[in-house]
Amino acid sequence: MMEENETLVIEFVLLGFTNQPRLQVLLFVVFLGIYIITMVGNIGLIVLIWINSHLHTPMYFFLGNLASADACISTTKSPKMLVSLITHNKIISMSQCMVQFDVFAFGETIECFILAAMAYDRYVAICKPLLYPVVMTNRLCIQLSIFSYVFGFLHSIFHVGLLFRLSFCHSNKIHNFFCDIMPLYKISCTDPSINVLMMFILSGSIQVFTILSILISYTCILFAILKKKSQKGRSKAFSTCGAHLFSVSLFFGSLLFMYVHPQSLQTDNQDMMDSFFYAIIIPMLNPFIYSLRNKEVIEAMRTVLKQIIIPK
Repeated sequence: MMEENETLVIEFVLLGFTNQPRLQVLLFVVFLGIYIITMVGNIGLIVLIWINSHLHTPMYFFLGNLASADACISTTKSPKMLVSLITHNKIISMSQCMVQFDVFAFGETIECFILAAMAYDRYVAICKPLLYPVVMTNRLCIQLSIFSYVFGFLHSIFHVGLLFRLSFCHSNKIHNFFCDIMPLYKISCTDPSINVLMMFILSGSIQVFTILSILISYTCILFAILKKKSQKGRSKAFSTCGAHLFSVSLFFGSLLFMYVHPQSLQTDNQDMMDSFFYAIIIPMLNPFIYSLRNKEVIEAMRTVLKQIIIPK
């Protein structure tokens, strides 16, 4: 397509990690393994929560939603990346690119609010245990979940809408393994200042709100734990909250580093490694972070395995 002697881009090339065929085969095997582990871990956790009545509590309801978001995020990028590595076809149409980013932003936004809801749930459970059944009702859990999904949809659609004001004419090469928004801004012929400003305001506001909610919740939890006279009670509380805090630190740390700090200080390779960490590694780690130190989940897994191995 020609317009004012400039070729307008209608498809992009995802440069990915390497162009060397041998390394691409190795990366295909590694990323296929990561994707399988991610999907088995997250879908397995969802199924386990669904079939085990002992896990039908607010904490595991939110954990199931978190696993759904992680599975969604991983499926948005990994299949396309794996096909590109094995076929060496790195082309993605503009419409596919927009859909890929839209679903990715949708999942990431949901995860921010679900992590905040999980922190609030732990706050009520530890700081106000007698009021827990009254406060954390099924209705409130569903409302918080619906809010996360609705806000995730609106947030992602807004940024995709702003992408359509940009034109791409000088280059169609995206220095990443999927259509993330920052690499798109870098190759735009149109000044993306408005887009960057809105990204900073909206994404920054979401992250600040959810991080503050988590920090306030866990500050109250910390004081409540320190007041406990029982060493067993302290250990149980720390064990319950430790996994959540670790996951939150990994998730928000990588997001803040990618989207809030000045992009002029970040190289394309650094951008790609940041994207790899929060978009590929964290969705794989979350099911194990929440499961390995959780006695209820481990016990539920043992029960299911016994039923499979020794059927009644």
